[in-house]
Amino acid sequence: MNRKPAHHKVIEHTDSVALGINLRHLRAFSAVASAGSIAAAAEALFRVASAVTRSILDLEAALGRPLFDRRSRGMALNAYGELVLVRAIRIEREFEEARTQLVARGGIDGTADVHSLFTSILNGRRLAVIASLAEKRNMPAVAREFGITQPAISSALKDLESGLGIALFNRNARGLSATPAGEIVAFYFKRVLSELRHIGPDIAASEGTLQGSITVGALPLGRTQILPLAIASLFARHPRLHVSTVESPYDALAASLRSGDIDFILGALRSAGEAKDLQQEPLFEDRISVIARAGHPLARAKRIDFRMLREASWTLSRHGSPSRELLERFFSDARQAPPLPAVETGDLAVLRGLLLESDMLTAISAHQLRYEIRDGSLVVLDFPLEETRRQIGLTQRMGAFPSPGARALMDEIGKVVAGSPDFRLPKGRR
Repeated sequence: MNRKPAHHKVIEHTDSVALGINLRHLRAFSAVASAGSIAAAAEALFRVASAVTRSILDLEAALGRPLFDRRSRGMALNAYGELVLVRAIRIEREFEEARTQLVARGGIDGTADVHSLFTSILNGRRLAVIASLAEKRNMPAVAREFGITQPAISSALKDLESGLGIALFNRNARGLSATPAGEIVAFYFKRVLSELRHIGPDIAASEGTLQGSITVGALPLGRTQILPLAIASLFARHPRLHVSTVESPYDALAASLRSGDIDFILGALRSAGEAKDLQQEPLFEDRISVIARAGHPLARAKRIDFRMLREASWTLSRHGSPSRELLERFFSDARQAPPLPAVETGDLAVLRGLLLESDMLTAISAHQLRYEIRDGSLVVLDFPLEETRRQIGLTQRMGAFPSPGARALMDEIGKVVAGSPDFRLPKGRR
């Protein structure tokens, strides 16, 4: 019986679609796209032609779109197929890099056909299960997350470990812990999952609908004004999108960016050494300011000097944070001792409360307290810190191919910055 995929419906629940994609079917799709026919692809894959045909039909059914134009002389990719092929090629590269890393650092045999193993026994759901095991280290918790049994997880893990010939997890009384090989597998499985999740939104965007999930790593400076304005503007036109923000220190966000867990980071850009293998795009220049409540004694001072600042009570971000380092460097360059904070916090709500209810000072970007400064409850003191300028912008993984929704949100962020007089554009963007 011939099975035809459903046509021209918007793909919903893109995560469930991604988890359901069979990687064996995706590999068959790539082979047919390359060979131009079912027969040639079957020969290259060492499979019977009927099995390859079934794989293509199943993949088309999962995506709800035909991927090929069937012709008497073979199979030709259509526009949908071209979109899927881009992701399929990227997935193959991730599996190949996983194989390289496993051979180099994971202890597996260099002759092992890891790519075939991954694509033959795993679908998107199994990828997600293995990645979640490495993160949660608790099989019952992962079983609940995916609504499957622990024996099913154990069986999938056993199949993968047996095929690789190496343990991916150590079992102990506290649960599971990933071995070096397990860490490598989980990292690249997450990157493959990211590509799978983008297939549905890619197709929907080609039909004029932006949808799917976007995950933004939000550093403090972008949370108050830029990101909310950009999200609100984008949602007004594309209500099918879903945005999640992750608020963590930069190192944690960068790790999540590299593994594909988040799409991009908005915030202060880092040095080339810190942002190795990441792509940074500056949007504007910012500097930190000394900020206090409106009735603070220093708000009425005709002239503020270093002595007055040292004698004041301070609340600052934690040691090692960018704003703290900039302030300390400013004082050091001026050959002055930096202020010692009475309170250290990275929580903007706590900081805001301390400033409003006491005579404490802080030194952060004025953009982070924009609304309190605008309504007059907080003020920027007349002690410019011009030498603390830094670039604020977007950070992506080098070589990433974002989803249409993520690209649209990054474009919207750029429009918010360019359209506001509050932001000083860096050289070259003026």
